[in-house]
Amino acid sequence: MKSRPKALVAITCAELLFTFLLQANPTLRETLGVFPIACVGCGNGNGNGNIGVLNGNNNGNLNTGGGNGNGNGNGNGAPQTNGNLGYMNGGTGNIGAYNGLGNSSGTSGNNNIGALNGNFNGSTNNGNGNIGSFNGNFNGIGNVGPGSGSGNGNGNIGALNGNFNGSFNH
Repeated sequence: MKSRPKALVAITCAELLFTFLLQANPTLRETLGVFPIACVGCGNGNGNGNIGVLNGNNNGNLNTGGGNGNGNGNGNGAPQTNGNLGYMNGGTGNIGAYNGLGNSSGTSGNNNIGALNGNFNGSTNNGNGNIGSFNGNFNGIGNVGPGSGSGNGNGNIGALNGNFNGSFNH
């Protein structure tokens, strides 16, 4: 009885090794006349519903048998907070990538669409409601005194608009 499980383990290991060698070496498969078994119901429903960057890739590949490699890599991406959608957004209501980051006030860097909008603003109400890329950045920085450097770089459409306004007032 004790030799039977050892023999089974040895046979299983030999089968696994032979299968690996056949998969890894197409020339050996052709020489022996062995072709891969068709995979039935494999590689379905992969890489769906992802948000952000580099999610849901390389799933459901190189399967053998039946029903393997299904339903992988779905629904990934770091959840965005405050109603943001995209990649690496701060603030509130931003869509795209790298919007609303590094602002000194919660009233700055909000509701931007695109990339690199509403970032690194000082004071209040700066860099909001921009559409495009690199709009409404670096506004209201380095001001001394109340009520300075607010309401800059808002509502721009396009690229490179509304930057470096209302700063360094003493």
